[in-house]
Amino acid sequence: MGNPKAFLTVPRKEAGYRPVHDRIHDFGEVEQTLNTKDRQEQASRCMDCGVPFCHWACPLGNRDPEWNDALYHGEWEKAYKILKKTNDFPEFTGRICPALCEKSCILYHTTGEAVTNRENECAIAERAFLEGYVTIEHPERNGKKVAVIGGGPAGLAAANQLNYKGYEVTVFDKNEAAGGLLRYGIPNFKLNKKIIDRRINVMEQEGVKFVYNASISLEKLAAKDFTGENEIIQGFDAYVVSTGTPEARDLKAPGRELKGIHLALELLGQQNRVLAGMEFSKEDRVTAKGKKVLVIGGGDTGSDCIGTSHRQGAKSVTQIEIMPKPPVGHNDSTPWPNWPVILKTTSSHEEGCDRRWLLNTNRFIDNGKGHVKGVEVEGVIWEPNPEGGRPIMKLDGNKEIIEADIVFLAMGFIKPQQPQFPENVFIAGDAASGASLVVRAIASGRKISEQIDAYFKK
Repeated sequence: MGNPKAFLTVPRKEAGYRPVHDRIHDFGEVEQTLNTKDRQEQASRCMDCGVPFCHWACPLGNRDPEWNDALYHGEWEKAYKILKKTNDFPEFTGRICPALCEKSCILYHTTGEAVTNRENECAIAERAFLEGYVTIEHPERNGKKVAVIGGGPAGLAAANQLNYKGYEVTVFDKNEAAGGLLRYGIPNFKLNKKIIDRRINVMEQEGVKFVYNASISLEKLAAKDFTGENEIIQGFDAYVVSTGTPEARDLKAPGRELKGIHLALELLGQQNRVLAGMEFSKEDRVTAKGKKVLVIGGGDTGSDCIGTSHRQGAKSVTQIEIMPKPPVGHNDSTPWPNWPVILKTTSSHEEGCDRRWLLNTNRFIDNGKGHVKGVEVEGVIWEPNPEGGRPIMKLDGNKEIIEADIVFLAMGFIKPQQPQFPENVFIAGDAASGASLVVRAIASGRKISEQIDAYFKK
């Protein structure tokens, strides 16, 4: 390391967000960037650890100390080449990854101020595109063809790696463009969709083909039936199923059928499509403009609904969560190497939101015209389970009504049940594991590419 003692003198410095009064009026990315000097200085904080746990924590096995050292010395191209060896899309993870590496950073555990790995990663990726370090490769073909069904991060990673290994790869996606939840779930204020388009363009130039609006039947694929909609995937030597977790977790409370109650992706996906130029009728448009918004679910998807509601002009936003409020900064019940369950305040929360915990949804209330006007909630008590495992939930009898003109359900996704596929079909990402992180999806896609390569070489 060029400056092994920098962590003693250089404090953590984050780029931060654009001012609230500025960013809530558009869907531009909220996160700012540091100048080159500050960014390299932040990279210098990566100390010469005897055992760098960031390697272990990252599903991709990113070699953070190596590219941080290169970045500190101003060797941006070297840093990108190191990063590219383990991560196909650092421009994605550099924006939206929760940075598992930072929660395992020695500085995080000793000072509470981890190295800014995620921001450094994004800076390296952006410099690579700016300076032309991202070059077009033309791999020698091996005569085998692979169909990738689903163009989310897992499918894109599998396609990218298989292409580099010499396979002729075609990605089939049910939507009008690739990206999966990167494009139709994550708001533009966190990930501008031009960033996805830029990478897709590189992949196309390198030989990966994309077919959109393709509805593939997995049941037919399992039965080796290539009639009808599956005719377009006939003749491939192997298949990757990377269709994600398409079914959101619903809330079967009385009144669920009322108008104004939506699954989170109905809001997020439509808003991203609107920004891409698609038009919707007034009846079909999901908008929080001028409305009292209630978000049910305390995770990142719920946070995305909050930020989107603000930008659409919501009158007020409330978010409720059935679990207890996590502690700030440190949680004794989730010691390392567990993920620290602590209070997370996102850029969307900073923009204004009444956050509440330990509330169960009893029923949705009709305004008399078939539209929701409020939600009855009740306090929750979590008690230890004498048999171990998940605590037992009990209601405390304290009920109240939260007024709401529109409700968004952001309670996660259901793990898909896949049919029994032939041996030349491989399942990647959330389609195999259930809903998880983008970085894990990319890692899964890379792993599947190795399994397919081994399959043909055995």
